[in-house]
Amino acid sequence: MTSVSLALIENGIPSFAGAWGQAKKGVAATPATLYNIASLSKPISAEVALQLAAVGKISLDENMSEFWTDPDISSDPRRNLLTPRIALAHKTGFPNWRNGRLAFERDPGQSFGYSGEGYEYLAHFILNKTKHPIDYWADRLVFSPNGMRQTTYTEQPWLDGRIAYPHDAQGKELAPQISNSAVASDNVFSSASDYAQFISGVIRAQREISPLSADRSRIQTDRKADLCKSMAKDRCPALAGMALGWELFVIDDARYFMHTGSDDGTFTFAYFSPDTGSGAVIFTNSSNGSKAVLPILRLTGTDQAFIDFLDALVRGDAA
Repeated sequence: MTSVSLALIENGIPSFAGAWGQAKKGVAATPATLYNIASLSKPISAEVALQLAAVGKISLDENMSEFWTDPDISSDPRRNLLTPRIALAHKTGFPNWRNGRLAFERDPGQSFGYSGEGYEYLAHFILNKTKHPIDYWADRLVFSPNGMRQTTYTEQPWLDGRIAYPHDAQGKELAPQISNSAVASDNVFSSASDYAQFISGVIRAQREISPLSADRSRIQTDRKADLCKSMAKDRCPALAGMALGWELFVIDDARYFMHTGSDDGTFTFAYFSPDTGSGAVIFTNSSNGSKAVLPILRLTGTDQAFIDFLDALVRGDAA
C-alpha cells in the first residue's frame, strides 16, 4: 500500500492539504508526512540562487570558474562559459549524472540538456563564493521567509517516524535514502503543504515588478518544437521551455510553471500559475505515482487548459 499527499493553492495561497494511503506498512499518511521530493529539489535550489542574486551575493551571469572548477574539466576552456543562469536553465552541456568523470557532452549555453550535475556545479560555486553551503542559504532565504518548517536537505532528528517509505513498481517497500550533506538537485524531504508554502512565496515574487521577476518569467531555453512535435497544433502552448528552475508554458495568455521528480520508489509533481493564482503539489511514495497526477488534477477543477495540455503531452496526442 502506498500513499499520495496533496496540497492546493488558490488565489496565490495554500488552501487545502490532505493525504491518503500508507506512509509505510501499518502507518497512515497524513498531511505532515515527509516525502523525498526527488527533482522537485531543483526549484528550491534555483530559488536560493535567485535570492542570492537579489541580495547581491552572486550574479546570474558571472563566470563560475572564478570560484569553482571541477577538477575533471580543469583543462577544458569551456569551463569559463559556465554561469548560474546556464546551470538553472539546464544548458551546461553536462550529462544528467557523470559516468566516473565529469565531461561536457556539448558546448555550454547552446542547447537544453537536463542535468543534475549542473545544479551540483552551481552548489559548489555558491559554497566557494559565499563560504556557506546551499542549505545554509535555503534556511535563511527560502525556508524561514516562507514558514517552511518541514523541509530539509539533510538528516534531521525530526524526520524520525514521519517519512513516507518509497515503493517500487511492484509495491515492494524500500529503505528511504537521506543525505548527510546537501544535494542541490535531489533528495530534499518535505511535506506537500510545506512545498505549497514555497510555491506561494514564488508566486508573490513573480508578481513583483522588478528585473528579477521579469527574468523569472522568461524562457531561457525554448523547447516548444521538441515538446509539440507529436501534438496537434491547436493543443500546443504559445510558448514552452525551461525558465530559471521551472518548466514554463504559456497557454491562453496565462503562465504555468511546472516540475516533476522521480527517484526509486517516488514520484512528485508541482505546478502553479502566477496569473490564475492556482497550483497543486502531489507527492507519492511509489514508482507508479505518475499515474495519479492527471486524475487528481482533473478533480481540482482548475486550470483546465493547462491540464488538457498535460494530458495531450502524456498521450502524445496528435489528434
